[in-house]
Amino acid sequence: MAAVTQAFVLAAGLGKRLRPLTDDLPKPLLPIFQKPLITFALDHLINAAVNRFVVNTHQCPELFRSFFNRGDYAGAPVTLVHEPELLETGGGIKNAERYLGSDPFITYSGDILADINLQPLIDEHFRRGNDVTLALRDTGLASDIALRDHRVVDIVNRCGIAGNLDFANIAVWSSAVFERIPPQKKISFIPILSDWIGQGGKIGGLVINDGKWFNIGSRTEYLDVHRAILRQNWKPPYVKNRDWPERVSKSAIVDASAELRGCSVAGEHCLVGVGALLEDTILWPNAEIASKSQLYGCIVRSEKKVSGIHRNIDVRFPP
Repeated sequence: MAAVTQAFVLAAGLGKRLRPLTDDLPKPLLPIFQKPLITFALDHLINAAVNRFVVNTHQCPELFRSFFNRGDYAGAPVTLVHEPELLETGGGIKNAERYLGSDPFITYSGDILADINLQPLIDEHFRRGNDVTLALRDTGLASDIALRDHRVVDIVNRCGIAGNLDFANIAVWSSAVFERIPPQKKISFIPILSDWIGQGGKIGGLVINDGKWFNIGSRTEYLDVHRAILRQNWKPPYVKNRDWPERVSKSAIVDASAELRGCSVAGEHCLVGVGALLEDTILWPNAEIASKSQLYGCIVRSEKKVSGIHRNIDVRFPP
């Protein structure tokens, strides 16, 4: 069975569609029932035999340094590569070359949550001798990739061939890609792959429709993934924490008269006062909800204090 033992996890995006939630917390660190989003990617990759990570950063790099303060995750070394100016996906890959070296590697977006089987993708990459192999999916969200006879023949219609598949934000790469990306240039991987296809590169794809795949790009998708986890009793098999999903943190103090409905979550050290009502509302660590408050479909960021009645807002009031 083929194996790829290193991965580049993309965590440098700005998360614009999630603002103001991502104003002071990068999207890959958003909590999902107390567990940071990026850790699902890392756990998933470890389960597929990856034992070394490179993670790029841009916004709030100090938060990533604090989270990975020991230089590892679950015993696997983690190297952080900061991008003072965003280099996009292609430029980010090139910027990590000195850490990835000549061995093949997996790229995995730090803002998705999935439990698809990665081994068939890895096997496909080596079996067909590909330069790159993209994980593809019928998501209904996009149809940018045209796949014919196991080969990607067009991306975002750059060659006039209509696509019918979405890129699942996971791929296997050979180190040959580094020769095709200019250093310190802001560039997507899309023109890189398009040119490579035109020059005879072996760009493959594998359709993987099994399992769950969530792209958490907006507040609606952020709330929806919490709903789906609870309603479907879904837990990725690679998550080993028996307590996950943890709706109310062990360190949270929720008054006995308070009521949490739907997919509501109370994070670490949260305080929820007497008679408070939370419905489909997520509290990040150290949030404080005053007595008798009512919140419906809200997200309360860390260190914020809230009182009154609110609907469908991201609470950003100062303490």
